Amino acid sequence: MNTQPLREKILKTVVEKSTLKQRVFDNTFATFNLLKDTLLEMASELDDALEGQLDKRVRIEYRDRGKHEAQLQIASDLLIFRMNTDVYEFDSNHIIWQNGYVQEDRANSYCGVISIYNFLSDSFKYNRYDDEGYLIGRLFINRDRKFFVEGKRQTLVRPMGFGQADIDRLALISILETAINYAINFDLLVPPYEDCKRVTVDQFNTKMDNSKFITGKRLGYDFNVDDI
Repeated sequence: MNTQPLREKILKTVVEKSTLKQRVFDNTFATFNLLKDTLLEMASELDDALEGQLDKRVRIEYRDRGKHEAQLQIASDLLIFRMNTDVYEFDSNHIIWQNGYVQEDRANSYCGVISIYNFLSDSFKYNRYDDEGYLIGRLFINRDRKFFVEGKRQTLVRPMGFGQADIDRLALISILETAINYAINFDLLVPPYEDCKRVTVDQFNTKMDNSKFITGKRLGYDFNVDDI
């Protein structure tokens, strides 16, 4: 049996996909490094603008958490930015397939992802490992440095606008300011009484270990994706 045509197809696919995905990864990584620089600048600018207006215990602080992660603390909120090292394709039902730019070339749809999570800063300060965080935004970047964003209040470039703009510092500033604004106005709600009416002896006997008491901004409530 002659398997050469199939072998050639496999080799061609490996070359094409690996080259494509490496290019997407490189663009995403470059964008993430630019995002880190932008976060550092924003933290410094916010801190300077608020000089003398805040209690000294209130912190505006940027921290680099490694090659693929960074955080920004603003008072009681912590925003964590994480770059996934994989490259993704979209499922067949995603609205991205209605986009003309993607329809022209399927390879345009392969994207790297940078996610934005919102936690309470006390969850990390007190090692409350079971506390909940929330995914409030995702940035998608492709081989051409085209991008779109989805998330809470994120309207800069939606999926149907994918292919119309390159990711740059100004776009990142808009995305970051939107995420920050959402997070600081996304308040901690008192959990429903029914969810708190029972506790265990262990929880109280180990009350110094705050991780025994789970906290989240919407603990016990639905966190909808209505505007994503």
